[in-house]
Parts: sequence; structure tokens; C-alpha cells
Amino acid sequence: MEEYLETLLLTCQLAFCTTFILVIVSIPLAYGLAFFRFRIKPIIEALISLPLVLPPTVLGFYLLVTFSPENMLGHWLEKYLHVSLNFTFSGILIGSTIYSLPFMVHPIQAGFENFPSILLDASYTLGKSRMTTLWKVILPNIKPSLLSGIVLAFAHTMGEFGVILMIGGNIPGETRVASIVIYDLVEDLKYKQANQYALALLLFSFVLLIALYRLSRRTQSHTLF
Repeated sequence: MEEYLETLLLTCQLAFCTTFILVIVSIPLAYGLAFFRFRIKPIIEALISLPLVLPPTVLGFYLLVTFSPENMLGHWLEKYLHVSLNFTFSGILIGSTIYSLPFMVHPIQAGFENFPSILLDASYTLGKSRMTTLWKVILPNIKPSLLSGIVLAFAHTMGEFGVILMIGGNIPGETRVASIVIYDLVEDLKYKQANQYALALLLFSFVLLIALYRLSRRTQSHTLF
């Protein structure tokens, strides 16, 4: 039971930390993609969307190589910052953030792009800055998009396997999340124990989706459009 709870707690911790980072990163990123035009925009959008089509083991492999002490970046991190990312919680956190990025950016970007331009013009006419307009006008009225991004990123991180296995391995209490435990138990033909973890993830994801739909309907009734 102790190992069971430790694994689920570590999985939730990874999902919470990943989602928190993605909220901070994705709002300005999605805002720039929605409201600004620049030549390399298609390249940036392609890079953000790449995890949607790229096998997670491929991403995990390149992160593993990048953070290796034999690589320039990994060597610099270890020599000057005394930081080793491979097979650590920090490493799988970076991998999860990159891999779940499109699940957060795309809904928020869609919310920005669908925001009525007349409300933006009214805010700017009243002398409000872009930053004030973003925080006081846009974000409060795209709550369904924000909630969708948060829930999708969180749920996606809860079930990640390939990226975490490649860069984090299978270290109890450090990188051994629920999806990896399920794989190990199935390999050992311990289906009953595997079902305990799988059922917990299934129920948790189901509850998250129900909460998302309820909150989305509630917030839509309070928006300006």
C-alpha cells in the first residue's frame, strides 16, 4: 500500500508541476501566436505541435542524449551548475513539459483567436495597454479555453510513458510513475496489481473530464460573448 500511494503521489506531483509550468509558458506563447504575425510563425507552430505526431520514445531519446554528460549541454550543466537531469525528477519534468506543451497551447490559442475583436478595440480605445487588456479583458472571458488546456495537459501528463521511461528510467520514489509501474506489472503477469493502478488513473481522468465539462458550461454562461 505504501508503494502504491507513493507512486500515485509522484504521478500527481509530476502532473501538477508540469501543468503549473505550462500555464506560465503557454499564455504568452499562445498570445504571440494568435495576435502577431512573423515569418517564423509556421516553424514555431510546427515545433509546438511536433509532440502530437512524434513518438514519445523519440523525444525521450533526444532529451536523454541532450542531457547526457557526453553532450555539450549536459556537460556544461554538470560541470558548471552541478546539475544532472537524466534519471531525475527534474529531467522527467522537463520532458513532460515539452511533450504536453501542445495540449496547453492549442486550446488557449484558439480562445485568443476566437475572442471578439470589437472588445479588443473597445479596450484599446479606453486607453488600456496590451497587458491590461490581456489580464482584465481577454483571460477572464476565455476561461473555458484555459480550463481545457489545464485539464488536457494534466491528464496527458498523468498517462505519459515513453518520454518518462527514456529520460527517467524506473527509479522508485524519483521517476517511477504509475504508467511505468503498470507496464512492469503486466510484464510480470501481475494483472490484479496492474488493475489497481490502471483503475485509479481511469477514474481520475474520468472525474477530471466531468469537472471540465461542468466548469466550461458554467463559465460560458458568465462570459461576455
